[in-house]
Amino acid sequence: MARVTGKVALITGGARGMGLSHAELLLKEGAKVVITDILDGAKEAERLGDHCLYFKHDVTKREDWERVVAETEKAFGPINILVNNAGIAGFAPWDSRTDEDYERHYKINQLGVYLGIQITAPSMMKAKSGSIINISSIAGMGGSMGLMAYTATKFAVRGMTKVAALDYGSFNIRSNSIHPGVIATPMTLDNPNVDKAMVDAMAQNNPLGRIGDPVEVSNLVLFLGSDESSFMTGSEFVIDGGQICKI
Repeated sequence: MARVTGKVALITGGARGMGLSHAELLLKEGAKVVITDILDGAKEAERLGDHCLYFKHDVTKREDWERVVAETEKAFGPINILVNNAGIAGFAPWDSRTDEDYERHYKINQLGVYLGIQITAPSMMKAKSGSIINISSIAGMGGSMGLMAYTATKFAVRGMTKVAALDYGSFNIRSNSIHPGVIATPMTLDNPNVDKAMVDAMAQNNPLGRIGDPVEVSNLVLFLGSDESSFMTGSEFVIDGGQICKI
């Protein structure tokens, strides 16, 4: 039997990169999946079949969240799995960071997660079970030079995850955070602030000598979304090739 058969998953930032990888694996393992993104993911959803839908979605807008949750329930039923995957990262020295840039990081990386948890939880209550999976970062475990705004928001995601575990545990809703290291996604490979030499240096500096593949994170998403992790909540799961071990 597939590992998430009968479950309904909502994945933000699902049109490409890690979010799309999560969708592909959850579908393979029996879930019905809604991918949302500010980018167009209609062709990807069509490719993935009848058990996948795409909705355009600005995670910083409450009304967008309310619409997406309602449309998901209408199509597939109450939500069992929420993957708060949408996020941005921008390198900049502290003294050149603008208020607008910091606010953009806050709205997408932090406010988007807050809204997602708050608005999706009632749907999980209808389902009588739920797994909230928040994609943080190893930058949510320690500081990174040039990533002040990103690091601040990823620490916040880690904290909100724990509060959600406490607030919703009595409803059989679990909440955990995933903390990836450097993963081969468009955010890393197509980021104008990250050149190939920097990516190569990241790989060489990693104990395993490479950066991660999105499906390696997706395997962890699948585990946390399944009943195999039924007694795990309020925890951080680091997946970084050992990078965080280095001082």
